[in-house]
Amino acid sequence: MRTIWLSGAEWLAVLRTGLGLWWLESWRHKDRKGWFERGTGIAWAADVAGKHRWGVVRTGFRRVVEPRPKLIAYVVVYAELALGLGLVTGFLTPIALIAGLLLNLFYLVLMIHDWAEQGQNAMMALISLVALFAMAWQTWSLDAAFGLFL
Repeated sequence: MRTIWLSGAEWLAVLRTGLGLWWLESWRHKDRKGWFERGTGIAWAADVAGKHRWGVVRTGFRRVVEPRPKLIAYVVVYAELALGLGLVTGFLTPIALIAGLLLNLFYLVLMIHDWAEQGQNAMMALISLVALFAMAWQTWSLDAAFGLFL
């Protein structure tokens, strides 16, 4: 593979780090007080799910999220933080990439009517897939330093 300036593995590390920074920005800009104390994030998602064209989304949301909104709020918010930190540092990278891909696919399905968000989720999912199959943890990562997933 021929590249300019950096090696292919280094460019993949840049891509992985950029995806991690994107997750950290998602975490940073969340109104955590609103999510945790007032339930704003889950209330918004409930409104979206309640109007969803797919019955499986409405039913799944009712069964999984509605009975435990506070727990799910913490899971979503801190999953974004964990994904960002894992990808930026390259620690447990394949796990972070798979978890991020699944979270983006969940967001993509939930917000199928909101095309403004779909581009972001589709691109993050694509980057996760490329980074996973290209094993983007081989360079500039704690995984490489510890000899994990090689």
